[in-house]
Amino acid sequence: MTSTPRPEQKNLLGILLRIGAATSFAFMAAMIKLAYEAGVSTVELAFYRFAFGLPPLLIWIIWTRNFDAWTTQRPGAHLVRAAIGLTTMVLAFSALRYLPLAEATTISFAAPLFAVILSALVLHEAVGRHRWSAVALGLVGVMIVMRPAGGDLPTTGLALAMLAAIGVACTNITIRQIGRTEGPQTTVLWFTVTSMLVMGALMPLHASAHDSGVWAILVALGLFGGMGQLFLTSSLRYAPVPVIVPFDYTQLLWAVLLGWIIWDTHAPASTWAGAAVIIASGLYTVYREHKLGRDRIKTAPPL
Repeated sequence: MTSTPRPEQKNLLGILLRIGAATSFAFMAAMIKLAYEAGVSTVELAFYRFAFGLPPLLIWIIWTRNFDAWTTQRPGAHLVRAAIGLTTMVLAFSALRYLPLAEATTISFAAPLFAVILSALVLHEAVGRHRWSAVALGLVGVMIVMRPAGGDLPTTGLALAMLAAIGVACTNITIRQIGRTEGPQTTVLWFTVTSMLVMGALMPLHASAHDSGVWAILVALGLFGGMGQLFLTSSLRYAPVPVIVPFDYTQLLWAVLLGWIIWDTHAPASTWAGAAVIIASGLYTVYREHKLGRDRIKTAPPL
């Protein structure tokens, strides 16, 4: 497998690419909710996410001339990553059927906190009191968003969102392990094609006819997802993790704006308060990871 040399660090370019990723994922989430409202099944959503997201990935591979991206000596590891990632994607998509964009997005920000827990349990990495404190604080933020006392958010959606966040953390751990020998394009390509084949096998049981408006939503869903993956991974080539990670949270601003424009929903004060706590704990977690030389906790390509 060929690899391209690491380019000169360009923080502004890295930040812009990260904002592009956050924007793309916010619009992808909006497309998912619109597709659910149009009667599209979860299997269809996952399949078209990969099918229409594949062209940006192939363009990326051709652009970087990494024509050996398929080459790997760890196909089993890629299959495990695909199984975890695909399951997580289904959970995350399903959560958007029940939850407003802002709340679903905010809960997803808890993934790095769960990744710290898993890094201690699975990778046996040392986790000091500072990062454990950040994890505890972040989980308090999640509880604020979930509003267990007198909240009106559906329990099913909250459970799915929490399981999806844990799944993202599991995915990050597996990608950190694979990343020791595999390039990001190889990892993303194997995940995309493997998952598309699995979902494709289920399509005869779940596919249905759609009008042109729904097809436009599905195409946009795949393109936003593919471009977001491209932007996020590319951002890591131009700027260090602590510089670009804070801009991940611009996705929440987009989620609030799109929720207001499309569905006329308004995030309550509890969501903003919980988001502030989660973001603060997440940023501190990234800071500690970087300080200890383990700043890849947020470098994994998204689902």
